[in-house]
Amino acid sequence: MKLLWRLSREAARFKKIYTVSILSTLLLTAVNLTAPMILREMTALVQGGTPDLKRVGLLTLLLAGLYLLRVLFRFLSQYLSHLAAWHLVEDMRVRVYEKLQSLSMKYFHDKQTGDLMSRVVNDTANFEQLYAHIIPEMVTNFITVAGVVTVLLCINARLALLTCIPVPFILLGGFVFAKKIRPHFRDAQKAVAGVNAKIQDNFSGIAEIQAFGRESDEADSVRKSANVYTKAILKALIMANFFHPAVEFFSSAGTVIVVGFGGWLAYHNGLEVADIVAFLLYLGLFYAPISGLAQLLEGMQSAYAGAERVIAVFDAEQDIKDAPGAVPIPPVKGSIEFRNVSFRYEAESPVLQNVSFSCEAGRMVALVGPTGVGKTTLTQLVGRYYDPDEGSVLLDGHDIRTVTVASLREHIAPVLQDTYLFNGTLAENIAYSKPGASREEIVEAAKAANIHETILNMPDGYETQVGERGLRLSGGQKQRVAIARAILRRAPVIILDEATASVDTETEREIQAAIAGLQKRHTVIAIAHRLSTIRRADLILVLENGAVVQRGTHDELMAEEGLYKRLSVNQG
Repeated sequence: MKLLWRLSREAARFKKIYTVSILSTLLLTAVNLTAPMILREMTALVQGGTPDLKRVGLLTLLLAGLYLLRVLFRFLSQYLSHLAAWHLVEDMRVRVYEKLQSLSMKYFHDKQTGDLMSRVVNDTANFEQLYAHIIPEMVTNFITVAGVVTVLLCINARLALLTCIPVPFILLGGFVFAKKIRPHFRDAQKAVAGVNAKIQDNFSGIAEIQAFGRESDEADSVRKSANVYTKAILKALIMANFFHPAVEFFSSAGTVIVVGFGGWLAYHNGLEVADIVAFLLYLGLFYAPISGLAQLLEGMQSAYAGAERVIAVFDAEQDIKDAPGAVPIPPVKGSIEFRNVSFRYEAESPVLQNVSFSCEAGRMVALVGPTGVGKTTLTQLVGRYYDPDEGSVLLDGHDIRTVTVASLREHIAPVLQDTYLFNGTLAENIAYSKPGASREEIVEAAKAANIHETILNMPDGYETQVGERGLRLSGGQKQRVAIARAILRRAPVIILDEATASVDTETEREIQAAIAGLQKRHTVIAIAHRLSTIRRADLILVLENGAVVQRGTHDELMAEEGLYKRLSVNQG
């Protein structure tokens, strides 16, 4: 009930549409309850032997009018509930996505992309079933059953009470059914998310799958994931297919009671034939909602399982957020300072330990060291994708935890090792950092990144489609497009994470030239395994086991024995 109440607050934004839909539902129920009364009266008139044809004609027209109104009210009830429900699904999908992209990187460490996509697309779709089908039908069914019971009690109280004998058994069975079937639907929701995650992962690694001839193995793996879902949903359907016939049996028992006991009453002149006809007509209205209880409960458990996964996203802790009283950071030049910074992803595994350094605006600081010593983590602390466990990071003297996250990141432009390009044109990808940038600005940034001439030699120039993830470009071309994107942002701080990784010598020289152009105009934090990339850095920090073990310029570090010199000698 707590979850349903919370979901009802989500749907409250569309209360005007739902109000009209519910009103139409109530009117539809009233029509359905009135029609059998007219048929009862017509039966009584005909039974009398000499019916009043004028009255029969009026009742016929009234009945036809009611059936026309039933068409109108059913349309309004169903269409408006769907209208509100699909708008709610749209809204929830956007809100789940917004929530996910607002969470810190820590949240995504143990999450699969396919599972998150399933929450955004599949789980939110269950809200349509809940608000367009289940809740409206439950409301209609409750009112219909209450109305039918009232009418039947007025016609013949004894027969009405006997008709209700199967109801407690159906309700008890429904309660047990809902309790038993819910875990299976919850497992099914998780399983379909697992299928999505596996397929998404395989599509991302399709080149490796084909290169190593693992198509058959991966198909078997997908089949196993799909089989997990099949088993979970079949367990739920076994219970559902047992419960449905049981409900139909108890519903049919009510009809047997009316035919048997009602016939006995009629034989002894205790009940009019017209009343028996009315009872049978109303029984259809009475047991149809009860018979449909199984489908409603089944749909509700599926929707409930999806809703739980959506709410889990909304309840996820947003650990990187604006502090109370945070203000936008004023324009900065780009000086960076780390004061005794320590950080760990897990309590017993420190990544950075007591790191301190400062870099003046317009200077370049390079981070060097073996894989896994915390170089990338250090740069992510600058953009506040994580907060340090101890110490502080300052930008132009401002503790970055005291300013708004959005304003902080406006002053930082990253160039990551795994460059991500969106499926669009080269111009669109360069301009991604500055929406609305002019073509002249895009070209200027491309020239600064030494990619302009390369772009002009492409078939469509700046309108060349890069493909998904930049598939149509080489690694060096993607890196230089990313550098152009960072330059176009005109941020005072640029972060380069392995900008020359996995490129040939000629491309490395072009990227180095682009990096050299960034110095003096931007503060640059560069991570590099290729030390040739950072020889001109104003400050080189050598990290080992999460701590700074050496610092200085290239010449200073080469003049002393230590890790930097060993790395340099090993690279020739």
